[in-house]
Amino acid sequence: MTFSQSIIFSSKLIAAGLATISLSGSGAGIGIVFGSLIIGVAYNPAQAAALFRYAILGFALSEAIALFGLMMAFLMLFAFLLKSKKK
Repeated sequence: MTFSQSIIFSSKLIAAGLATISLSGSGAGIGIVFGSLIIGVAYNPAQAAALFRYAILGFALSEAIALFGLMMAFLMLFAFLLKSKKK
């Protein structure tokens, strides 16, 4: 492997690692969603069912961002790295 190929290879590994940053943001978002659910139910217990539906929607959207980031990281690792190794 030449020097320029190793630079490209290491850059792809760094990019895949940076793509996983969305996982930490998603974890914080999910914590905020369910923390807000607990506060909302404590203030108004009669609206618990409606608030829970909104919390599940917020959870799903936050989790989708994490899955997209993880998909991009795997795409960078397994699709682009295999191309560079074959050369």
